[in-house]
Amino acid sequence: MTQATAALAAALAAALGRRVADAPAAEVHGGCINRCWRWETAAGPVFVKAAAPGRPGMLEAERQGLVELRAAGAVRVPEPLALGSFGEAVFLVLEWIDFGIVTPAAEERFGEQLAWQHRVHAERFGLDHENAIGSTPQPNAWADDWVTFLRERRLGFQLALAARNGHGGRLQERGARLLDVIDVFFATYRPAPSLLHGDLWSGNRGADTSGQPVIYDPAIYYGDREADIAMTRLFGGFGPRFHSAYVAAWPLDQAAGTRRDLYNLYHVLNHLNLFGGSYRAQAESLIDRLLAAAGQ
Repeated sequence: MTQATAALAAALAAALGRRVADAPAAEVHGGCINRCWRWETAAGPVFVKAAAPGRPGMLEAERQGLVELRAAGAVRVPEPLALGSFGEAVFLVLEWIDFGIVTPAAEERFGEQLAWQHRVHAERFGLDHENAIGSTPQPNAWADDWVTFLRERRLGFQLALAARNGHGGRLQERGARLLDVIDVFFATYRPAPSLLHGDLWSGNRGADTSGQPVIYDPAIYYGDREADIAMTRLFGGFGPRFHSAYVAAWPLDQAAGTRRDLYNLYHVLNHLNLFGGSYRAQAESLIDRLLAAAGQ
């Protein structure tokens, strides 16, 4: 047992108020930002996530997001059990959930439950704290107008970050034009501020062994519910019964398909800023399609 493991075990025991094993039972893989483990305790296993030094606010924001999603009483999310630190690192402890197969029936339940989650509304768009999308800061300052929030806190922020990362030229020129005409996509549509997961790709959802849907690793804020639905189509992994069940519970606006590229552009730009590579061409393609749809 290393000195760091012993320090983490002691910190976990103090935070949970119970005896914990001297070392984790297993490392849990799947994320690329933090290290995660299954850790045995006197009251059963827990999920432990440790953030590297320099990211102290990420896990607190994740904890707050899980608390808000749990309060919605719609989709199951892991219960946050403790937040603490050891040395310069921060850890978050969540209930341990045994996952099973995401069956078509679980897909259908998830569609229905997500529609109920989206019916939780705020008075404005945004959130009362900042969080992160992956490892990228996500600004959430409240806005009364959704188009302003989308332009400034989402697409404009990512484009400015891309410029700082050396992605200039056509991406920035066409991106700026898109920001100028973004109102076109909302000429007859006024979304309500719905509680969003914010990072709803297939790697952030599952089903427990009883078939109940589970979501985790949120990047929550209050925004247009179409943004969550759009992301479920960006990387795939969500079956037709999910989409059918969602629409049956709460139909989407008839122009939702047109705005899908607008919402997914945010995530593609974020991937460009995180990973570079082919995401620039994908972002430019989305911008070109959106400008064409706007008559530009």
